Formats: sequence, C-alpha cells, structure tokens
Amino acid sequence: MEILIVEDEAEIAQLIQLYLEKEGFSCRTCRDGITALQVFQEQKPDLIILDLMIPGLDGLEVCARIRQKPGVKDPFILMLTARGEEIDRIIGLSTGADDYMVKPFSPKELVARVRALLRRTLRQGGQTQTYRTQHFLIDLDQRSAQRCEDHSEQMEPLDLTTLEFDLLATFMSYPGRVWNRAQLIDKLWGDNFFGDERVVDTHIARLRKKIEPDPANPTFVKTVIGVGYKFEDSPT
Repeated sequence: MEILIVEDEAEIAQLIQLYLEKEGFSCRTCRDGITALQVFQEQKPDLIILDLMIPGLDGLEVCARIRQKPGVKDPFILMLTARGEEIDRIIGLSTGADDYMVKPFSPKELVARVRALLRRTLRQGGQTQTYRTQHFLIDLDQRSAQRCEDHSEQMEPLDLTTLEFDLLATFMSYPGRVWNRAQLIDKLWGDNFFGDERVVDTHIARLRKKIEPDPANPTFVKTVIGVGYKFEDSPT
C-alpha cells in the first residue's frame, strides 16, 4: 500500500513515516500543496495523510482538487491539523476527507486509523457482484456506479469517491433496510472508527448531491426520523 504524507513540519513527517514503514507501508513525503498534487498524479497513492495548514495550497484545497479529478485513482484522505474546533472537522470532511486527526496525536492511533481506512477496500476482496435497481447499477468488482434517468435506457457513470461508492453499495445491498449511523460506520469504517458519528450525515449529503434529482427532497436515500437512513428504488 502506497501512502503520501503531506506535512510541512519535518519532524512530524519523519515520525509518521517511521511508524508507517515499520508496519510495512511504502511512504513518500512532501511539504506543500502544489507538490502534493504533482506527487498524487505521479504516484497514485492508496491513502494520503494531509496536513490542513501547508504552504502553497492548503489542505482543504488539495483535498477538493483531488476529489474533483475524474478517472484518477481515488485515495483515502486522512486530514491532520492542529485545529480542534468542530467546525473545522465538518469543513474538512465535507471537502472529501475520510477521517480527521487533531495534533498532538498518538502515532499508534494514526496507524490504527490508516489500517481502518484501508480495510474498507480489503473487505471487498474476492467479490464479483453487481447490484441493480431501476435507476442504478453498481459493479463491486470494477467498483463502478451508473445511473439512468426516468424514461431512459442509457446508463450514465457516477463520479463517486471511494466512501460514496461504498455507501451507495451498502444501501443497494439491502433496499428498504433502515440503517442507523452506528451500523453504517461499522459497515464502512470497521471496528477502529475514531470520531463523531455525524460524519455519516456529511457523506450522506454529498452522496445525495450526486445521485438525487433534488437533494433537498431526496427520492432514493431517505431519512427515517429518529432512526437513520434507507435506500428506496424499484428492482429491475
């Protein structure tokens, strides 16, 4: 597994690299946002540890640009920052980060979170399966998602992040089932999730923007008040 560490404080970058390489990961480091985007294009890492306050382009902008690149390998992003306010976590996650750690942090906890994120891809290993409903088609083997509009037979590809794909696949695996936040976290992040359960709401909102005709009045991913969320779409 290839990991890119984007951190302008050399001692912190070296510490992260040391702990990750001890666990068998291959690491590369850079210190600014522009270089991070260049290395991302060249290396196509599986995961990026991204400091929020870096020179050139800040971490939020780097994260947003990576998520806007269709057809490029979509890495997990663990945002790292000295800020601890809730609003900063929400902004980071809504930009496309998969997890968020606040400095100072435990290197062992960071390794655990990295493993938890990467486990989300490993848990899909060995499956060759598709889910199909009236408006959506998901191929787990190819990790592709498509949607068709009403009264149309043509499928159009959906540009989903890794987490958005896993979220839609989870919903489509059990249409009509009501999922609470804890169940979705267990399905997507595994046992080593660290953070606020409300991160689920952020990613639900991002998914709705990409699949719903009217995200403010969702047709497919519906809120079950006081419980959680469910996916509704007619079978083919």
